[in-house]
Amino acid sequence: MPETPHETRTTTEDLDFRTATTADVPALVELVESAYRGDSSRAGWTTEADLLEGQRTDAEGVTAAVTHADGVVLLAERAGELLACCQLERRGERAYFGMFSVRPGRQGGGVGRLVLAEAERVAAEEWGVGELEMTVIEQRSDLIAWYERRGFRRTGRYTPFPYGDERFGVPLRPDLRFETLTKALSKGSAE
Repeated sequence: MPETPHETRTTTEDLDFRTATTADVPALVELVESAYRGDSSRAGWTTEADLLEGQRTDAEGVTAAVTHADGVVLLAERAGELLACCQLERRGERAYFGMFSVRPGRQGGGVGRLVLAEAERVAAEEWGVGELEMTVIEQRSDLIAWYERRGFRRTGRYTPFPYGDERFGVPLRPDLRFETLTKALSKGSAE
């Protein structure tokens, strides 16, 4: 099992980052669900409630991400309150960036930018990878634009939405698909 030398550290605005453990799974499931599904997600701008019903994730999926041998789930907390999270998974010279969630009431205040910056730092400096890769539902043009403003580029590569697999939600329209976005990173001292 490769080491993931990531220690708790504080960045600007008293945001503490740490690696999630299996004890964090219930809180992570609640955070991800609150950011994307149901009425509570409408308090933020990342909601998918107009595209999908049902669950966004479950304890099994989050546990798999937390315990992945080549991955880490980063938590962002302020004064002990879980505000945001993201998943990183090492895939050769790339790192997959996913499960990015910011508590709806905290969206728009810079927390997401700080989490993304920390994920980029871990991927580049600690893992020595040169690129982040992620997938976004193509119909989320506002979200894609946010990522583009932060240096991601659209690749034109698409993968189908897993229709019929309710672990990923119940689609409210027939044309959902994911687009892959990538961002080049400057490798740090980990090379």
